[in-house]
Amino acid sequence: MSKVMVLGSGGREHAIAWKLAQSPAIEEVLCVPGNPGTAQEDKCRNLPLSPLDSSTLISAAHAERIALVVIGPEAPLVTGVSDALRRSGISVFGPNAAAARLEGSKAFAKEFMERHGIPTAAYGRFTSLEAGRQFLQSCALPIVVKADGLASGKGVVIAATRAEAEEALARFLAWGPVLLEEFLEGEEASFIAILSEGQVLPLAGSQDHKRLGDGDQGPNTGGMGAYSPAPILDTAMNERVRREVMQPMARALQAEGLSFRGFLYAGLMITRDGPKVLEFNCRLGDPETQPLLLRLRSDLYPVLRAAALADPLPTTLDWDPRTALCVVLAAPGYPEAVRSGSPILGLPVHEAEHTKIFHAGTATRDGDIVTAGGRVLGVTALGASVAHAQQRAYDLAAGIHWPGQQLRKDIGWRARSRS
Repeated sequence: MSKVMVLGSGGREHAIAWKLAQSPAIEEVLCVPGNPGTAQEDKCRNLPLSPLDSSTLISAAHAERIALVVIGPEAPLVTGVSDALRRSGISVFGPNAAAARLEGSKAFAKEFMERHGIPTAAYGRFTSLEAGRQFLQSCALPIVVKADGLASGKGVVIAATRAEAEEALARFLAWGPVLLEEFLEGEEASFIAILSEGQVLPLAGSQDHKRLGDGDQGPNTGGMGAYSPAPILDTAMNERVRREVMQPMARALQAEGLSFRGFLYAGLMITRDGPKVLEFNCRLGDPETQPLLLRLRSDLYPVLRAAALADPLPTTLDWDPRTALCVVLAAPGYPEAVRSGSPILGLPVHEAEHTKIFHAGTATRDGDIVTAGGRVLGVTALGASVAHAQQRAYDLAAGIHWPGQQLRKDIGWRARSRS
């Protein structure tokens, strides 16, 4: 029996810990720091440590005889926590800092794709407002404005006018370099694979909903819901993404001497010309993780352990054929000035077999679970169809509330419109 450590405190990490705890090979999952949801899971224990403090993590991992550390969020990857853990002899699932630049710098990712012929949108990189303004004068609209560094999913603006583009450019330049990128027409999808030193094991397809409001209106967020499978990623398109994006990326990483043992997330636009990469993340997507792991029938632990050790990966994973759908319940003010601290009312004591509530931004105060972040809960359900999963998720969400709660009421709308 083994112990594993999961770094992170969000809905993605709750889902990973919950799934790993189901493995018969796992004795205990230590969640660093975890959240009130992970604290309630069987075989899970929260450790109040920082996922960015390498020295403390190394001491805890050795003291607890941890067999594997799974890094959930991007910040520990980009800052080199995986490198420090590996140097101390600890097995880690998560790429090193050099490879994590694919997420840490959008400019690095674009240049990497250009070098290796990975399909993506045309772009320019700017460090001054004047140069960016001059470039905008000759650009077609709309245009995509992206902060180069990490921005928790909120460093992107799709500008319909040059004035809007200039405002976003000026705002993002305060953080660092900015990319002005061609707007791609099509349908977005998420394609995630486990990579391990050239090996590629795709997960099931999924689709995120980035905009705050129904009908994909309003500001970009970290994600207001997701579902899997995504009809746009049918068998033929899955194979095309594997052939044109994931396998070339695995070869390119090896060619440039970048060790990658973790999840590689390709945010895609499926255009008339085929799939094009909008962005790479070096970890599971959030909230895509929640429906994906609700559908996953395979034992996750031996797969992640094999990838961390660069052992042979399985050729396929076993997926529940039903649809899983996640609805995010968000705090008032999200994604801008979030207001937290409200008691969450209506959380069920027991969950039905086909549903699961994942905690994302919660805390415990005086015995109550309260809101403590922008995205608070991920209400997730399995169903025989998208409509069925949607009904189950929204029925469960209807009983949970706090003042000013936000949620989209149309998660899965693209799949339903197709059917």
